[in-house]
Amino acid sequence: MARRGQSRSVLRRIGHFALVFFFVVVLAFPFYWMFITTFKQSTDLYDLHNNPFIFNAAPTLDHLKLLFGETGYLRWLGNTALVGVIVVAITLLLALPAAYALARLTGRWGQRLGIGIFLTYLVPPTLLFIPLSRVVAILGLQDTIWSVVLVYPSFTIPFSTWLLMGFFKTIPRELEDAAMVDGLSRFGAFIKLVVPMSLSGILTVVIFTFTLVTQEFIYALTFISSEAHQMLGVGVPTFLVRGDVYFWGSLMAACLIASIPIALLYNLFLDRFIAGFTVGAVK
Repeated sequence: MARRGQSRSVLRRIGHFALVFFFVVVLAFPFYWMFITTFKQSTDLYDLHNNPFIFNAAPTLDHLKLLFGETGYLRWLGNTALVGVIVVAITLLLALPAAYALARLTGRWGQRLGIGIFLTYLVPPTLLFIPLSRVVAILGLQDTIWSVVLVYPSFTIPFSTWLLMGFFKTIPRELEDAAMVDGLSRFGAFIKLVVPMSLSGILTVVIFTFTLVTQEFIYALTFISSEAHQMLGVGVPTFLVRGDVYFWGSLMAACLIASIPIALLYNLFLDRFIAGFTVGAVK
């Protein structure tokens, strides 16, 4: 019996490691493919007889020189980072008090109103970009990054408000009541008690919002036309795909450089990110 138990334990461990290894390979392969394509010579890349998974010729930096020397890639990175930071700040500034008010101060109607706000997030951008382009034109923001700063919160705030509502409901009301008995106002209890206890939900909103900004395409394509003002998600495919010519090495380099910081961010705060998405559902 002891031998059977040991053999079963060994088999479980082997199965566990095999499963982990499988997912590691599957999830890491896109990054490996982008890396190896970035440094492959064009002759090596397009030769069908070569092994696509290794360097058949000496690595090269030509694709990086094209990316940084002949495109506005650094400017696109800067535009995307700037817009991401501003949109994250606007989203938190509006979604935090809105979610708290709906979760604490509106009773039954708060949940229904929160669901209604969330439903606006589900409206596809293909239906909204035409009326929003009219708003952008009236405000004189065409071909500026401020056009997307204005538009992006229209879909980040609804989802973030709904997400934070579920998180605030997990915080006992008694804690806020005790804080107000001790002399804090409702706003003071919110700032000094509720917000620090909601860091997982706030971090989830930050990651979600910033990720949406980096990958959004339709609004950035519609409202921005000049190369200097482009966002990363539009600039890379627009200026590195010329007709039927694909600059694969430079494309992969651009994607790799942009994806590594986001991947590190997700991995560093993975536990908090999962908690932010699941705690409301558990409640």
